Amino acid sequence: MSTVQDAVVRVLVDLPAVDRPFDYLLPAASVPAVRVGTIVRVPLQGRRVRGWVTEIGAPPPPGVVLRPVASVTGLGPSADVVELADWAASRWAGRRVTFLRAASPDRVVRSVTPLARGRSQAIDGAAPDVMAAFASREGCSAVRWPPTVDPFPFVAEAVRRGQALVLVPSEAWAISIRTRLRGMGVATVGPDDWAGAAGGATVVGGRAAAWSPLPHLSAVVVVDEHDERFQDERAPTWHARDVAVERARRVGVPVVLLSPFLRTETQTAVAPTVVDRAVERSGWPVVEVVDRRDLDPRVGLYPPRIVDLLRSGARVGVVYNRTGRARLLSCTRCAALVRCDRCGATVRSGGDGALHCARCSASRPASCLGCGASRLAVRRPGVAHIRDDVAALTGEAVVELTASSNPPRGDERLFVGTEALLHRVGSLDAVLFLGIDEDLLAPVVGASEAVLSLFVLAARRVGGRSGGGRIVVQTAVPDHEVVQSVLHADPGRWAEVELARRAALGLPPFRSVARVSGPAAAGFIASMVDDDRATDAAAVEVLGPTNGAYLVRAGDRSALAAALARGVRTGRVRVEVDPLRF
Repeated sequence: MSTVQDAVVRVLVDLPAVDRPFDYLLPAASVPAVRVGTIVRVPLQGRRVRGWVTEIGAPPPPGVVLRPVASVTGLGPSADVVELADWAASRWAGRRVTFLRAASPDRVVRSVTPLARGRSQAIDGAAPDVMAAFASREGCSAVRWPPTVDPFPFVAEAVRRGQALVLVPSEAWAISIRTRLRGMGVATVGPDDWAGAAGGATVVGGRAAAWSPLPHLSAVVVVDEHDERFQDERAPTWHARDVAVERARRVGVPVVLLSPFLRTETQTAVAPTVVDRAVERSGWPVVEVVDRRDLDPRVGLYPPRIVDLLRSGARVGVVYNRTGRARLLSCTRCAALVRCDRCGATVRSGGDGALHCARCSASRPASCLGCGASRLAVRRPGVAHIRDDVAALTGEAVVELTASSNPPRGDERLFVGTEALLHRVGSLDAVLFLGIDEDLLAPVVGASEAVLSLFVLAARRVGGRSGGGRIVVQTAVPDHEVVQSVLHADPGRWAEVELARRAALGLPPFRSVARVSGPAAAGFIASMVDDDRATDAAAVEVLGPTNGAYLVRAGDRSALAAALARGVRTGRVRVEVDPLRF
């Protein structure tokens, strides 16, 4: 009869600054209750700290007397999720502790109750186009799904296959899907119910759900994969979509990415599937473009068409998404916006009298590309000023909505605000983008995707083409690929231009990028570049510093990860891999 012996275990302690495991002795009595990922408490420097078991049966270090594990706390992430945390730490230049925390229960869990396995009998088979999305040979498919068409058929097909992971960008949306699934008899939980997920329930939630325990994972669906909320703003800047795709790849189950417009990195990784054009067009509202180039400059921001809309009695949201430092230069002769002649972004006037582009660093003389005039003017109205203008034009009360405003009552007709307006109001008859150009032409990578996200939100506020709602866009660049994409309900027009531009400029997804900032950033960059192990130095480029931040560019993610791993952190350093804006 064999007896259980003491075992040597490796434990990663829950201290981000200590990113290495320590060996401890696990008493024989505790061995049956411990596996890789189990949460324990161990002695370290005179105190007991939490940690995760990362290896069992490790060879004991010679000549060292190991201290015993103080106690076994409870269940933690499975062995495959511990390995996934290692991958994520390399992918986003972070600490493993960050990801193990995300994958661990908020409260102590000592046991779980497995669900009875089997497919739900209440869910019928999906339509052929939905089934095809789950049958991709690559395992991952990306579907361009119009903004006002319900994506639930993809969710239903995922749960019909077994335990599913469904990622959505907002908790309100997650609650709605969970309610629908429970009404169909599907065991469904949010990311806060760790034990339920570990028991086999389908998980529907936001970014945090990507790290839920999924012992019987059968399919993954990411709804609105373009949404920036899937990426953590804190460093490490991990992305839930990428974590979910990697999890699915490791266990060999299908992933379906849905979005009205697929992000550039997705389009280069997976060949997009486009739904029937009639379906796509019907899923976008009517879009009307007011060309400012054709207007008398004396009418200002409110030409007759805009005034008629505001006075029509319709429920209208006026979006002016100005940030505090936004600037636009326009020609006083022809009213054209002044743009970079190389990449098309907006430019700023420098102290040397020239125009400078923050996106591609090009410079040129201060003149209009259209008519050659040298007299330029700054355009910058504010949200409060626009609210007063709309009130004066209509003689009605106007609600101003920004991120810090109180929510509307629900019976108001006219709203003015930043993009927060699109998150905080319900249905509208029309959304008016009064001054989209400073967002559209912002000299940062990712500007066009941010504007497309606004159009998606606006489309959902006014409904599809058959409902009579509309989006009105006032712009001096009506031929811009983003405007043309929403006008024709065809985001492929934007994708073709944007991908070509990024390829020409060496921008993601054709190059991998990280932004390094903080008081110790200079030392981090120096150690990264000077390291003798830097055999791939020629493939890594460092730009800056600009405003205290460096930009590290590499040919691919592996080269970037290797370069960042060489950096030595001697103080506070923030490393943003795949930054949303730079």
